[in-house]
Amino acid sequence: MLAEALEHLVKGIVDSPDDVTVTGKPLRNGRGELLEVRVHPDDLGRVIGRSGRTARALRTVVGSLAGNTTVRVDVVDVDRR
Repeated sequence: MLAEALEHLVKGIVDSPDDVTVTGKPLRNGRGELLEVRVHPDDLGRVIGRSGRTARALRTVVGSLAGNTTVRVDVVDVDRR
């Protein structure tokens, strides 16, 4: 549910919503979930925002939806991996 909500939010921000993918993986310690957001390289700045404000806001919204579950949201730079 969290991955779908995050994907919906990110698709509303970017210019290329078809290139948005959100994958969920369990955290290494087994307590919570890691959500990786991948977007078109041209939209990376939109998702991160000035000084990381948009990314921080996305993390806040997803964290509040998660409740007591630990969730980590990473915006992955496709060009570097």
